Amino acid sequence: MAQTYKICTLPGDGIGPEIIAEGVKVLNAIGEKYDTQFECTDALIGGCAIDECGTALPDATLEVANASDAVLLAAVGGPKWDTTDPEKPRPEQGLLGIRKALGLYTNLRPVQIFAALSGASTLKPEVIDGVDMMIVRELTGGLYFGKRERFYDEEGAGTNGAKGQRAYDTLEYREYEIERIARQAFEAARKRRGKVTSVDKANVLETSRMWREIVHRIGEQEYPDVELEDMLVDNTAMQLINRPADFDVVVTENMFGDILSDEAAQITGSLGMLASASLGDGVALYEPSHGSAPDIAGKGIANPLAQILSVDMMLRYSFNMGDAADDIERAITAVLDEGWRTGDIADEATPSDKVVGTTAMGDLIVAHL
Repeated sequence: MAQTYKICTLPGDGIGPEIIAEGVKVLNAIGEKYDTQFECTDALIGGCAIDECGTALPDATLEVANASDAVLLAAVGGPKWDTTDPEKPRPEQGLLGIRKALGLYTNLRPVQIFAALSGASTLKPEVIDGVDMMIVRELTGGLYFGKRERFYDEEGAGTNGAKGQRAYDTLEYREYEIERIARQAFEAARKRRGKVTSVDKANVLETSRMWREIVHRIGEQEYPDVELEDMLVDNTAMQLINRPADFDVVVTENMFGDILSDEAAQITGSLGMLASASLGDGVALYEPSHGSAPDIAGKGIANPLAQILSVDMMLRYSFNMGDAADDIERAITAVLDEGWRTGDIADEATPSDKVVGTTAMGDLIVAHL
């Protein structure tokens, strides 16, 4: 009897519906090959949810997500919903909300170079040769979830003592939050090359000093076999460009991880090639690392490979289907080695007949499974 998994699919905004269709296409092909059924149920999140329900994360979406074995998200956001009014909903609140509601405290962002795309990177080939790192980002603490407030017409907040605006955000962490993310990083390193780089700002921030102390305690007591180094966040930003191949597992707090993971992603030359997994102790969420790209939405030219790679991660981490995940990686490598490209990863040497759209790229991956 075939194994059945329930998946909450969240197409979201912009190119989301186009790329998630290709992810589901590949998932169904994997299901046929491995005698597994994937039952996908669409739900609303982000801007489309605001338009239809007045909130970026409807209760109905959380109900579907909680009843699923995994969540597959495409993208949220767009200029239509941009606002500085703190009273109005924003699409990104849906993403933050579902991470919090599902208890997803770990974000895994793999960064590796596909040989056929090494020329897409702005860095020299000898610099990016061998790049294979995993960024482990704490996902539910820090500035993004701390208390915040904005004041208007406050005495002395304006120029020359006039009334003006004042705002604050709170950076806060608890011991258990750091302990659990540290363990995730050390466990990942044990399965890789055995090295963890813990990133903080301990020369300035009290939260970072606590972070460093706790990470060292966990490392020394529970993972003495794993090498641990500390690196300040500003130095990390430089070294990711200077010597990216030296990094194995990088662990850091929420905002630092948000910024550094996008920087590391650019080493590969295209955000369209990078997926991520958000894990907790229950239902996990998988998504591309890129945004909703509203400027190309509906044109059928979006790169679906990061979405397909997020399916790869879902198979690997939620369903223990490592062989199936390996099939997807081999298929993508083969398609790229044959010279097929979407517009974002094509260059001047790419023949025009090798540049394909979203649907055609999905079909090529399925054909190589």
